[in-house]
Amino acid sequence: MAVLDGKQIAREIREKLAKEIQDLKQEGIVPGLAVILVGDHPASRSYVLAKERTCKELGMHSVLTELPESISENELLQYIQAFNNDEQIDGILVQLPLPSHISESKVIEAILPEKDVDGFHPINIGRMHAGDEQAFIPCTPLGILEMVKQTGEDISGKHVVVVGRSNLVGKPAGQLFLQENATVTFCHSRTNNLREQTLQADILIAAVGKPNLITEDMVKAGAVVIDVGVNRKENGKLCGDVDYEAIKPKAKHITPVPGGVGPMTITMLMNNTVLASKWRKKLKEVH
Repeated sequence: MAVLDGKQIAREIREKLAKEIQDLKQEGIVPGLAVILVGDHPASRSYVLAKERTCKELGMHSVLTELPESISENELLQYIQAFNNDEQIDGILVQLPLPSHISESKVIEAILPEKDVDGFHPINIGRMHAGDEQAFIPCTPLGILEMVKQTGEDISGKHVVVVGRSNLVGKPAGQLFLQENATVTFCHSRTNNLREQTLQADILIAAVGKPNLITEDMVKAGAVVIDVGVNRKENGKLCGDVDYEAIKPKAKHITPVPGGVGPMTITMLMNNTVLASKWRKKLKEVH
């Protein structure tokens, strides 16, 4: 059994990104990320501050815009439009969830696809499903794929079982592994006999947000287990969707919570922003 250390893998990727950013700066280009936070949701605030801190560490330009929960949808869309037009900004991220009076889909669709570094715009989703290289991939699924690749396991021909079908993680994660020639099964709350499905997984991805949903008897010996869940127990400690201690001796590779998929998500956001900067540079050269 080997623990997949997300912090270590993320650190290695960030070192490469820092070098790329320095090279871009030599050409007078500084990748820029704009983050918009609406309201004062504690988890959202901590994510946003971590993103801003990482931008600074890598030498990127970052702008954090904090808006009150009472802001109207139209006002928020105006902020997005301003960043769409801002030449110093390569990527725009609106931290989700948003207050109930604001349409998340409207907000996501207002971001220019070439600045949608979260990979949630319908055009980027369509491009990803078509296997288009000019697509931004959602950060958590991209981080999951990178972690599995780091194990050295050959993904082609493997059976990947994704537990969870959200648009943010489950669906795009399955699609990415399909493009790597894996056979993919999606499971969810309506799946009959979940254990029967998960026991077939060479690579098991748990992304439902239910503490310790995946127990030791649901995992095949030698499987790669990726735990995307972040849940808080009654004692205040964080745990994933997987019974980590029980499954650890059985799995070939497993991610901890915290310190697994989480650090990879922010790193992939930085990766997408650098990519956006490079693509914009190429576009300028063509014109």
